Amino acid sequence: MRSPSGVTVTGAAVTEFNRRRDNSSFRDWSASAFEQALRMSGLERRDIDALVVASESDFFTLQLNPASVLASDLGLTGAACSRVEGGGASGQLAVHAAVRAIQSGHIDHVAVIGVDPSASQLDPATVKSLYSYSFDAWTDGMSGITSTALYALSFQAFMQHSGLGISELAEVTRQNRRNATHNPGAHLGRTHTLDEINQSPLIASPYRRLHCSPLSDGAAAIILSGSRLTPGARRAAPSIIGIGAASDTAHLGARENIGSFAAKTRAMQRALKEADIRIADIDTAELYDAYAGAQLQAIDALGLSDNIATDLLDGAFAPTGTMPVNISGGLMGQGAPVGATGVAQTANCALLLEGRYHPPLQPSALPRIALADTHGGICTTAAVTLLAGARA
Repeated sequence: MRSPSGVTVTGAAVTEFNRRRDNSSFRDWSASAFEQALRMSGLERRDIDALVVASESDFFTLQLNPASVLASDLGLTGAACSRVEGGGASGQLAVHAAVRAIQSGHIDHVAVIGVDPSASQLDPATVKSLYSYSFDAWTDGMSGITSTALYALSFQAFMQHSGLGISELAEVTRQNRRNATHNPGAHLGRTHTLDEINQSPLIASPYRRLHCSPLSDGAAAIILSGSRLTPGARRAAPSIIGIGAASDTAHLGARENIGSFAAKTRAMQRALKEADIRIADIDTAELYDAYAGAQLQAIDALGLSDNIATDLLDGAFAPTGTMPVNISGGLMGQGAPVGATGVAQTANCALLLEGRYHPPLQPSALPRIALADTHGGICTTAAVTLLAGARA
């Protein structure tokens, strides 16, 4: 492993992910997550040099330029502020922007906030239409095709060359929702039977309703600090040791293999190279599972298993397994406010590395290296972050 990047996660917090019915707004959730992360960091507001906000769509927040509005709300006036958007990858890309800002040597502490009211602001039919514009709006979004249909098409191709299928989809759903029952902030903690999953309504073959992540509201925040730590800042905090991002063609049909998440593979290779570690060094992973099949495609693209079907059924990806995946419940269990997703993944990984995660889900042996992975579109934009515990 290379010497640390000089960037540590000194604060981390995730609000509840659910459908808000209490008249609160994205500004309230952002403030709650930020206050918790700031308190954990040991810093003061005046120490924060920059704010990076991840938010997928202005249609959800009904707020253009949300970064400057949140900077004002949070008492960060004077700090540099910006907004990052990359579909489902927005949160991880915001983390990457903050890491590079600190590595520039001109900034010491950055607050990263991911937020979206994906559930309560608009009706589901409108949200479905908006998500279709995450792809090429001319050829996909305006044609009426849905994200579920495109994901399903990609997974159908993946099934053909991987041998994975319906039973593995059901097992991913069952494991992630079961993990979420131990996450007090999760949107869909459920104990599903395989029959219940396999008999839920068909949305786009092979995807059924219970194979899909929910629309959620919520926010997540992390405080990233450089090597020039301000007095009071925590020092024994996890480090971000490698980041990587990549892209693929926006049109699924233009790819050589429509079932493969090639951009994720490239992003992973770049992150591993920067961290100077091997895949085998990774102890736990939070993966982007907008659909159950997307988790299987991610495991394949990231190289986390040589035999996914066996590892899945043998419990290798369970919280007590050899490679725990989505201990939080993932998007399918914890929930999916899009802008918050990647920031929450990074926060969860940092808390797991420190032994601060929810006790029923915290591995008894502290993981040393953690992976956070997101993508936008059908893995059109991929972003990977690698973190190491202070004792790694």
